[in-house]
Amino acid sequence: MGKTPDNLVATFSIIGHDPETGELGIAVQSKFLGVGAVVPWAKAGVGAVATQSMANMAYGPDGLELLKNGKSAQETLDELVKEDPDKAMRQAGVVDAHGRSATFTGENCYSWAGGETGDHFAAQGNILVSEATVDVMASTFKQTEGTPLAERLIQSLQSGQKAGGDSRGMQSAALLVVKENAGYGGNNDRMIDLRVDEHISPIDELERIYHLHQLYFTQTKPENILEIDHTMKLALIEKLASTGFLDTTSEVEEEDFYQALRSYIHSENFETREQIRGKIDRQLYDYMTKQA
Repeated sequence: MGKTPDNLVATFSIIGHDPETGELGIAVQSKFLGVGAVVPWAKAGVGAVATQSMANMAYGPDGLELLKNGKSAQETLDELVKEDPDKAMRQAGVVDAHGRSATFTGENCYSWAGGETGDHFAAQGNILVSEATVDVMASTFKQTEGTPLAERLIQSLQSGQKAGGDSRGMQSAALLVVKENAGYGGNNDRMIDLRVDEHISPIDELERIYHLHQLYFTQTKPENILEIDHTMKLALIEKLASTGFLDTTSEVEEEDFYQALRSYIHSENFETREQIRGKIDRQLYDYMTKQA
């Protein structure tokens, strides 16, 4: 088939649905700059679409509209490719809000190219080292049932990369998860929307910022509220001093310590994890002391 075009979205992706929470999401990696701006499309309560290879970005909004109007995943995908003159070079996956799935790989997509579907997921990829990437993504998704959807998607992506991944290498990755009113402030559906546009290890970086997202934007679990003991206080003082929030040139008074801790929490946007005086969130404590 000659030289592989540079503008192909050489990609592997997985779309998932969690029937317990209603979450829908997509994780994707590509040898392509800013893949998160092209491949993943999702709407809470409606479905999710991944469009790749010689990506037709109209598949995203058009597919979601078809799903919203009652089409199944397979009916939606059939409708999208039916009148597309370049369908032989397209690849796409669809999962609807009922967990029904479909995947399509055009006959002229660069090998290895293909997809696999099952209950609540669709995995697909093109210009891969082998079909093992798609097979392993699918098996990982099925084996991690009960884990939060975002983590299942990232784990599937990691497994796919270890199985070979994109034969052209790595460049960008993205994670999009939607759920009704689960976005910031409860005013939108973008529960998680993270992108790594250019990185030597984009999936690892995506996983790192996902964990930061969880630290910044999720609530403290009751079992993770700790009493600040003497040892913990010393570690926190070290961190607060090193970041300029606390003066330790003289004896640190109790009031000064708690004022510095409060200032740090508010300055670093950790308000959702702030606790009453004398207590601290375990994850926040671990983050602060590891950074010390």
